[in-house]
Amino acid sequence: MEAPQQPQAATSEFPILETWDPIAERRFIKPVKQINDGPDVSKFLTSKAYRDIGTFVLQLNRAMCPRKSVGTDGKDKIRTFQIGSEYETQPVESVRKLQEMLARIESYIDEAPPDQGPRRFGNISFRKWYQLFEQRVAGLLEEFLPNSVLNFGPGGDGTAADELTAYLLGGFGSAQRLDYGTGHELSFLAFLGGLWKLGAFKDGNPGGEIEREIVLGVFEPYLRVVRRLILTYTLEPAGSHGVWGLDDHSFQPYIYGSAQLTRAITESEPMPLEGSLFRAPKPAQVVKAEYVEQERKRNMYFSAIGFINDVKKGPFWEHSPILFDISGIKDGWGKINKGMIKMFNAEVLSKFPVVQHFPFGSLFSWDQDPKAVVPQQTVHMANQPPSATSMMPPPPGAATSGMSAPWAQTGNMPRPSNPGASQARGPWGPGHPVPRPSHPGNSAAVTQAPWARSSDRPSG
Repeated sequence: MEAPQQPQAATSEFPILETWDPIAERRFIKPVKQINDGPDVSKFLTSKAYRDIGTFVLQLNRAMCPRKSVGTDGKDKIRTFQIGSEYETQPVESVRKLQEMLARIESYIDEAPPDQGPRRFGNISFRKWYQLFEQRVAGLLEEFLPNSVLNFGPGGDGTAADELTAYLLGGFGSAQRLDYGTGHELSFLAFLGGLWKLGAFKDGNPGGEIEREIVLGVFEPYLRVVRRLILTYTLEPAGSHGVWGLDDHSFQPYIYGSAQLTRAITESEPMPLEGSLFRAPKPAQVVKAEYVEQERKRNMYFSAIGFINDVKKGPFWEHSPILFDISGIKDGWGKINKGMIKMFNAEVLSKFPVVQHFPFGSLFSWDQDPKAVVPQQTVHMANQPPSATSMMPPPPGAATSGMSAPWAQTGNMPRPSNPGASQARGPWGPGHPVPRPSHPGNSAAVTQAPWARSSDRPSG
């Protein structure tokens, strides 16, 4: 259930991740694993780390929404933010350095060519690539990050570099399991959030400009590196729900990509809950491969769809049924963006297989957020297995509960219902499955995302 969204009078009132004072004493901690079994997810949902991750996602999300202002001629002027724009090609120094770091990380692929032996998933040469990355990560941070970040404040049991290293290494898949998924993507987000807290992006303009450079200038290039790793080493999806999930490997590009196409807002308006940018691509066009090829050069949502088309064959509705359901939404990209935030909360932040490997230090703390509401323990959460690699959707009628964080109360991020339970069918509408048109030659009905309930469904 979502907190009501109230009009806000000033940009400063929207949630923004804090930037630490370098003079204040900070005790850095080498990040360690804290989520060891299912019930630990409940504690994570009341932690400062959860609060800060949600705040940062909302901050980046709102920055990607088109902006409108009144020109000197009295007419509305609309600004959009696309892949390949100046936010990527002419960034500030901090972002440019991260782009160079990502290019260096990608170059290690040439030193670890894939093994030619017969393997369907998980080429063992990925371990050699990861070993090179791990051996050189300290040098990468020293070369591409300023000393003011690496040596931030007085020390402790660890350093700022120790914490950043854990999240950077965690952002490129598992050498042990030869996989990559949304938990690794979350780790890279934490790396960027840690840099934000340490003041690494102070050379950018606040109020949305530097956030756009982070998303388009760092996060999208990061996704390109990851996609090359997946293709080169045939990495297994990590913790994937298969057809029950949104995407085998990523989630965040669907958040920021849908934000790129929402109705334009002023700097003082909250995120729109429905509506689309004038002449924005219709959601139904994601099923048209030719159109996706054009739009993937400009939009992160279509870029992610394009990668699916690169690695999967067959009818789109068949291999990506959740995304297919979303393509039928008629209330615009604003509704899709709202739903993506809600689904990210339920399917990534509230899911044990995804967050179990996330480490906690001081930048993202395991300590309880004093303003968080303790989630009610549910039967599903109490009986969740101590470890898992994948989860099927829960049985109908599973008990639900929620929690609340400051960023959930003030903005768009909804509280998760039944932490740890799957919301893969889509959290926007009724909870019953609805049959979808079958592909010619295949009469089997597939369940749809229920928040697509009021839409005309495009043919697959």
